[in-house]
Amino acid sequence: MAQQFQTIALIGIGLIGSSIARDIREKQLAGTIVVTTRSEATLKRAGELGLGDRYTLSAAEAVEGADLVVVSVPVGASGAVAAEIAAHLKPGAIVTDVGSTKGSVIAQMAPHLPKDVHFVPGHPIAGTEHSGPDAGFAGLFRGRWCILTPPAGTDEEAVARLRLFWETLGSMVDEMDPKHHDKVLAIVSHLPHIIAYNIVGTADDLETVTESEVIKYSASGFRDFTRLAASDPTMWRDVCLHNKDAILEMLARFSEDLASLQRAIRWGDGDKLFDLFTRTRAIRRSIVQAGQDTAMPDFGRHAMDQK
Repeated sequence: MAQQFQTIALIGIGLIGSSIARDIREKQLAGTIVVTTRSEATLKRAGELGLGDRYTLSAAEAVEGADLVVVSVPVGASGAVAAEIAAHLKPGAIVTDVGSTKGSVIAQMAPHLPKDVHFVPGHPIAGTEHSGPDAGFAGLFRGRWCILTPPAGTDEEAVARLRLFWETLGSMVDEMDPKHHDKVLAIVSHLPHIIAYNIVGTADDLETVTESEVIKYSASGFRDFTRLAASDPTMWRDVCLHNKDAILEMLARFSEDLASLQRAIRWGDGDKLFDLFTRTRAIRRSIVQAGQDTAMPDFGRHAMDQK
C-alpha cells in the first residue's frame, strides 16, 4: 500500500493510538512513526510492542518534522497538548484528534495552533472497554465510522488527505458540524455509558443484595452494562465535563421518558409497554442491518464456549 505521510506523530498511545500505530505499520502508511506519551512506563511498553520507530516523553519533540499529528489523549488534556506542540509544528502539517467531544476540543486547541498548519478534528467511533497500548489491535476501525469536523475555511486538500487516511484504516468517513456531532454522540455513546455507570453503581450500593450475588447471577443485561461501565474513568470523566450541555439535554429527555415508563408499569399499561418495546426492537434490527453489529446470539458467551 502506498505511503501517505513521511512522518506521523502519535500523541498518546492507549487503545486508539496503539491501534492506529498497528494499522499504520501493517499498511505501511508512513516512513516514520513517532510515539509520545506522558508516562515513562507506557512509553517503554509501546517500545516493547514495536508500535513506533522513535519514542519520546516530549510531545514538542515528537511533532518536529511530522506531516500528520494525531492527538489521542483524554479530551480535557487537548488544550495543554496544543499549547505544548504549537511552536514545534511543521508548516503545512495536519493536526487531528480522536476525541468524542468536538466543540470543546476545537475551543481548547484552535487558539494555540499556528495559521500555517491544518487543524482537522476527528472522531473514530470505535473502541472497547479496555485501555492502554496492549489493548490496541490492527483492524479496530474496519467498518466503523470516523467523523471529521473541520472548522470553516479548512484546507480542502488537508481534509481529503485525512479522509483517505481513515478510509485506508477501514473506516467510513463523514463530515459534520461540531455542535451537531456532540448532540448525536451524547445520545448514541455518552448517555449509554453514563446509564451503565449508574446502573452498575446502583447494584454495588444495594444493601439487600450482596456483591457475590450480583456477580454470580449477572444475566446478559447486567453483564453487558458492566462492559460499558469498565471503560476508562479518566476519559469518561472528561467527556461528561466537556460535552456537558448536550449530555444534560439528553439526560433530561431520558428522565422524562423514564418517568413515563414508571407510570406505565405502575398503572399496568401493557399496551404502552408493548408499543415501546416493539419500537426499540426495530432500532436493534436497523443497527444490525446497517452492519454495525451482528445478530449472532453471542453476548459474551462465545469465548466461554471455546473453553
